[in-house]
Amino acid sequence: MRLSGWVGIVAAAQVVVLLATSTRYGYHRDEMYFIVAGSHPAFGYPDQPPLVPLVCWAMNSLAPGSLLLLRTPSALAAALTTILAALIAREVGGGTRAQLIAAACTACSGFALAVAHLVSTTTFDMLSTTALGWLAVRAVVRGSGACVLAAGVVVGVGVEAKPQVGLVAAVMVASLIVIGPRSLLWSWWAAGGAIAALVLAAPYVIWQQQHGWPQLTVAGNIAGSQEGGRAGFFPFQLVMVSLALVPVWVAGLRAPFRRAEWRQLRFVPITFGVMAVLYFAGNGHAYYLATLYPLLLGLGAMPTAEWAQRAPRRTGLLATVIGISAAVSAVIALPLLPERDLQGSIVMALNPAQGETVGWPRFVQTVSSAWRQIPAAERRHTAVFTGNYGEAGAIDLIGPPLGLPRAYSGHNGFSEWGIPPAINTRALLIGFDNAADAAPYFEQCRTLAVVNDRVGLNNNEQGLPVMLCRTTAPWAKLWAHLRHYD
Repeated sequence: MRLSGWVGIVAAAQVVVLLATSTRYGYHRDEMYFIVAGSHPAFGYPDQPPLVPLVCWAMNSLAPGSLLLLRTPSALAAALTTILAALIAREVGGGTRAQLIAAACTACSGFALAVAHLVSTTTFDMLSTTALGWLAVRAVVRGSGACVLAAGVVVGVGVEAKPQVGLVAAVMVASLIVIGPRSLLWSWWAAGGAIAALVLAAPYVIWQQQHGWPQLTVAGNIAGSQEGGRAGFFPFQLVMVSLALVPVWVAGLRAPFRRAEWRQLRFVPITFGVMAVLYFAGNGHAYYLATLYPLLLGLGAMPTAEWAQRAPRRTGLLATVIGISAAVSAVIALPLLPERDLQGSIVMALNPAQGETVGWPRFVQTVSSAWRQIPAAERRHTAVFTGNYGEAGAIDLIGPPLGLPRAYSGHNGFSEWGIPPAINTRALLIGFDNAADAAPYFEQCRTLAVVNDRVGLNNNEQGLPVMLCRTTAPWAKLWAHLRHYD
């Protein structure tokens, strides 16, 4: 059975929408951090593997400052995920209607739009996890050892973007061992896949081991920091795709237990259930499960298509629901509202990452204004120090044309890229609430400027003072206290 041409049309439309909205606001703090991280090539960073930073650095090097080019790989990754969801539907016998449902539901999902209109490690994790799911389903349905080997390669490369796909693969293998089918796991194909995954993931894993596993510290420190923690974990799943499309992915969960011919695919819903329990128990972010929804939508598309075929009216109803879901998801996930309307909106309540793409040029201009207030002789003894990687990344990326020097920070990757010179006994501080917040590491602080995004958006930087302070000890002594992984 050939893949329907309609799937390609849906994927192409998705790319067009994502790229058309890619320049509406501005950089996300993570994107600026990724670009700077990529300029410090390494096998790993305290909070992430190297692949996404290297991609971002490469895109920015090709066209400095171009959000369109920077975000093109994310849009293409999202389109490939959409196509893979349709391929999963085809793998279980779904025809044109089921393939189109899988593609449309994936493309208009809130999670797909939210993580794909900008650069996020989750975008590429979603692609690798969906590819893993497709290969696993294909391997079981067709008895294909080659797909098992390919799955190992996908996992190894995927770990270099975000390590969660490795955990999904481990749980998937454990599920197959417990409930079957086991035959493909006892083969040279499986051994080759395991070796490929280990070899490809090894550089990052070794880097983490040599640096004391800082990513585990990051994960522990950010646990429960979004989506309402454990209390919001399961309710948030209902809006991850779309509230109206919950029946489609629920059908994907149920079908392997309700259809005798899908019995061998029970490892899919069991993998999803185990991952949900693990993330919930570990107080992980609710969106961590997002990468498994294209797989469920691919499976759920076939029973949904059969449901729609039983009555003519249902096809129109399903199309209407998908259309409404696409519109709602677009408003929440894409930068469509005017910046001044974001504060207090449902968009910020459900997708606070939108606020992290507003105000950075104004932020850097404020820091530049404060820097120019410092006498030239004093500047030679002053370092720019920030509280987090977003602020440091903005200064490094946007600041040079405004006369700003490089920024230093103790946050995550920036903590690895050097400390201020010993002659810098003063610091222009950004990211601290006040002088008391800067103590005991900085003293004699005076405020030179206050950050104001001028759109009334209360994001992390709004209202922060830009202070000139004196260090209370040499930087080398302070660094252990200023370094933080979160």
